[in-house]
Amino acid sequence: MNLAQFFWQGDALTRSVALLLLAMSVGSWVVILWKSWLLHRASGDVARCVAAFWQSTNVEEASLKIKAFDRGALVLPMVEAIKIEPDDTLACVGNRAQQLTRVLRNALHGALAKLQHGQVLLATVGATAPFVGLLGTVWGIYHALIGIANAGQVTIDKISGPVGESLIMTAAGLMVAIPAVLAFNVLGRAVTRIEAELEGFARDLRELGNAGLDTIAVKR
Repeated sequence: MNLAQFFWQGDALTRSVALLLLAMSVGSWVVILWKSWLLHRASGDVARCVAAFWQSTNVEEASLKIKAFDRGALVLPMVEAIKIEPDDTLACVGNRAQQLTRVLRNALHGALAKLQHGQVLLATVGATAPFVGLLGTVWGIYHALIGIANAGQVTIDKISGPVGESLIMTAAGLMVAIPAVLAFNVLGRAVTRIEAELEGFARDLRELGNAGLDTIAVKR
């Protein structure tokens, strides 16, 4: 029996479990491929943006340079955030250090949210896919027991099909969960590394902003 025959010969619950596992697998692989590309690009962009910032003579020049490198908009919002303009809103209450901490924290949280996007899906798939497969396993065993009860005796033809369905569902659940768990761990380490770089840069920006952006310029 091939997979197509297994799918069409199953009942509504068996088909639902199979389709759910398929959707979870497709969704997790889309996230894996997309985040792998995104994090690879972000790692290089952040390094280039930080280098461009410190090689600039002022913040305006740095912003122009960073726009060319920051394709994921991870660094530029933090650089723009330190250009605080006083106004009458509560956002400007407090001294400059407090204002810088607030705006940089908000910009940093926005960048981290972009990096973390998709991790929840991978964690959810990795945690739930085995149990979804287990549901199909239990249902297959149930069909095997029903077949034995109806036949009044144990025959291989009555239990082979349902037990085969059970084994397939168990394997399918593991095949969906394992890549998601591995990707969650590997991509999570990449996210953590980029987060550390951004947090360090944010601390440097806060110190630079406290020194007074209007008076800072590199003499050539």
